[in-house]
Amino acid sequence: MTEQRRHPASWWAQFQEASDRFDTAYLTEGLGDLITAKISSPLLRREAEIAADIVVRHLNKPNSEELAERALKGVERLVATVERLGERSGEAFELREAYALCHLLEGRYGEAANEAEEFVKTQAILRIFVGALRIERFDGDVAVKMLASGQPPSAALHSGKVIGKYSWWPSWLLKVVTERALAGELDDETVAALDRCAYAELSPAQARIARRLLDGEDALIDASAVRLEGLGEADAAQKLRKGDLTAVALAARLIPI
Repeated sequence: MTEQRRHPASWWAQFQEASDRFDTAYLTEGLGDLITAKISSPLLRREAEIAADIVVRHLNKPNSEELAERALKGVERLVATVERLGERSGEAFELREAYALCHLLEGRYGEAANEAEEFVKTQAILRIFVGALRIERFDGDVAVKMLASGQPPSAALHSGKVIGKYSWWPSWLLKVVTERALAGELDDETVAALDRCAYAELSPAQARIARRLLDGEDALIDASAVRLEGLGEADAAQKLRKGDLTAVALAARLIPI
């Protein structure tokens, strides 16, 4: 069985830095549920659930002094319990899940995620962090897939925003842009060119031609360039042969509807 690669706490910290609406209550509740489910001791798991619940309630109502005090006491009680168990049992009692939860409830989200990767699938943790971003018009599924494939958070979050922004694009074009994002080939210039394709109002047949052109089908590109040259569009033909995406919509629209 292949060992899951763990990300350092600093890697996980990038998510909170990427959004000024980062929802720590959502993160704490979601990651807390993943962690507490792995605590084997029923009594310790129950105490962990109680502490997590009051912390989440406090994060949802940060101005409540009563909840702040209760959350602080709940976390202190859990930390004391875990430390006491660690001192008494040494290596005989597994406490890695409890330690991870303590870090989470203390607001050390990166450390908690790093530790949780030992016993929770990384993709499940990624979905919680991406959901906590609270970014409008955002494709979280694509972002998670990119992150799981090893791409950096900056690239994954950028692509998620782009695809979310252009969700009105036709399905064939969304598939193209998603494939390019997953391959790490989605830059601003590519997005602008694909946006022009989206505005071209292509028929289904023309859309299929555009997709084949975007996929770099040499024979079709050459034939389309020749057609453009015959219509006096030598400049567009040259751009198409060089792989310029801007010429794709024009070449596809020349196909009879």
